[in-house]
Amino acid sequence: MDIKVDASTVIVFDLDDTIYNEMEYLRSAYSEIAKSIDAAHWRPLFARMYSLFRSKADVFEFVSATYHKDKSELLNTYRTHIPSIHLFKGVLETMAQIKAKKGKIGIITDGRKTTQRAKLKALGITDRIDKIVISEEIGSEKPDERNYRIIEEAFPDCTYLYIADNLRKDFIAPNKLGWKTVGLIDNGLNMHCDGHNYFDKRYMPQQFVTSFEDIYVV
Repeated sequence: MDIKVDASTVIVFDLDDTIYNEMEYLRSAYSEIAKSIDAAHWRPLFARMYSLFRSKADVFEFVSATYHKDKSELLNTYRTHIPSIHLFKGVLETMAQIKAKKGKIGIITDGRKTTQRAKLKALGITDRIDKIVISEEIGSEKPDERNYRIIEEAFPDCTYLYIADNLRKDFIAPNKLGWKTVGLIDNGLNMHCDGHNYFDKRYMPQQFVTSFEDIYVV
């Protein structure tokens, strides 16, 4: 699909499972926790943690009970570790093309300030982003319209486009506000896979793409 961009265009991205896979963050955190418990033989523990997660078990309860670790400390490591994560193919190229056309780039994401900003830093894109909206910092989560109006207030009288993945919450507000919306189809690794429950007009993006390689900035 073609996206027309000029100096009065703001392209806004969700973070988790939109520009990288959140499962990669989870695996990074589990590796960090396993290494902190048994640095020499961490892989079997990591494998067990990941299997427990995939089975919808309480991973932190298992690690806490088995290794006598405080659950809150494990959660803190999960949320504050320096993640090893990578952008989806085509994201950097898309952002570079937006900037070349004088467009603005925003992020709207739910989560903790420390965690989400660490992800952006690890992905190496902080200096490319003109406005970051994180739910913990503003006190509201998607689909609250406030999260999107902050972008409008920062860049008034513009055309806004939101690229995201989660039908349950991502597109309700921008659709109501008259934004253009694009949904990135689950590549099979998304953390949330209940999108089939939200296939009606209120929740759906105006267009879908399978990857950033489907997007052409013109």
